[in-house]
Amino acid sequence: QVQLVESGGGLVQAGGSLRLSCAASGRTFSSYTMGWFRQAPGKQRELVAGITPGGSTDYDDSVKGRFTISRDNAKNTVYLQMNSLKPDDTAVYYCAARYGLYSDYPAGYNYWGQGTQVTVSS
Repeated sequence: QVQLVESGGGLVQAGGSLRLSCAASGRTFSSYTMGWFRQAPGKQRELVAGITPGGSTDYDDSVKGRFTISRDNAKNTVYLQMNSLKPDDTAVYYCAARYGLYSDYPAGYNYWGQGTQVTVSS
């Protein structure tokens, strides 16, 4: 079992920055693919960024060049640095984990955090 707890959301003006953190329980964090997803009202949950156990990263086109995903295996934590935020980035952001290979589908992830709200004002 893996438990995930997100933090770092909030209200920010367009152009600003936030850093989300996701702390994971368990001793095998380094073996998990980690993903950040987001869900806006009335929309499907979508992948924002993912990172494999080996550190390879993937991003949705809408956030490339603005968001950076990283992980610290010693701290069992994955981060999402969000810069140049836009009102369209407003959503609940979720951290998720799956054992092994990378997936960009929400259904491929076994464990989810409770979500953290990010609101970007224009």
